[in-house]
Amino acid sequence: MCDNVYHASNVGSLFRIADAMGVEKLIFCGENIPIGKRITKTSRSTEKYVHFEIRTSVDSVLGELKSHNVIALEITENSKPLHTLSLKNNVPVVLIIGNENYGIKEDILKKCNSIVHIDMYGNNSSMNVVTAASIALYEITKQLNS
Repeated sequence: MCDNVYHASNVGSLFRIADAMGVEKLIFCGENIPIGKRITKTSRSTEKYVHFEIRTSVDSVLGELKSHNVIALEITENSKPLHTLSLKNNVPVVLIIGNENYGIKEDILKKCNSIVHIDMYGNNSSMNVVTAASIALYEITKQLNS
């Protein structure tokens, strides 16, 4: 689930990684999500077969996902390293990623089961939202398929 991810190149790339990792559905939350010609080059046309929906807010969707393990990918004072996440195979997972500039809203973070971050070893304190989502989806997929 994407909390106001709106750059066309990121949206297109999220379709590609969702296809590669076998994501059941992408949920884009926010306004003016660029679906169409603007994303086709980076999506490599995966938007034609990866299931997706556009909703107004993450909040409205979370109410429908009470049986899911909701995981936020965000660096916070209380976030835990992604590699320490332990998943159960029989519980569906929702990964929330945040806006390219502002991340995930605080009120959404409070409603998540877990908040995880990717350990970084360089000087920069953040990475592109699609790059981070790719790393997280790889770890989640690896755990759920082992």
